[in-house]
Amino acid sequence: MTATTAEQAGRRVEEVLDRLAENGDAAACAAAEEVVRVLMEFYGSGLARVVDLLGRSGARPPADPLSPLLADELVASLLTLHELHPEDAPTRIDRALSRLPQPVENAGFDPSTGVLRLRPTASSGCGCGSTVESTRQAAMDALACFAPEVTDVQLEPAAPREPALLQIGTRPPLAGADGRSPATAS
Repeated sequence: MTATTAEQAGRRVEEVLDRLAENGDAAACAAAEEVVRVLMEFYGSGLARVVDLLGRSGARPPADPLSPLLADELVASLLTLHELHPEDAPTRIDRALSRLPQPVENAGFDPSTGVLRLRPTASSGCGCGSTVESTRQAAMDALACFAPEVTDVQLEPAAPREPALLQIGTRPPLAGADGRSPATAS
């Protein structure tokens, strides 16, 4: 991929917009200009975030200078969109899942279908459909930024838990003949 300068990109955008204007379709020209504005805002926000994250002064720089960028949803989505994100899909999926309020376990991702299977790892309240759907939607939202190759999330039932063991201990000492416990009899 060859680098395009800002001047070259600006010239190409103006040529395309001029061609649209020549065709006389004012609605198409306005829509194209709006697309350019939205994309400029999106990329401008991403660049501003990069500058902010890299410009923060901390006591110590992170061991991995990319870590603040890779952890940021906007920057990560831009890197992924352009296939520049240095982490593989499983790592990005794990990063997205770690942000969920409800802990889940990755039960498998099928790259050919884009389906990610998740399993709750803790009780999520009532177990009703709205709780399941809110967990699924939270996962989809997080994955959209970090792993857009995940196109669907299926929640599996939680794995059955082993019954809790009942702890059996010794009985507290019985009260003495005078009605006081042995600990207070002295």
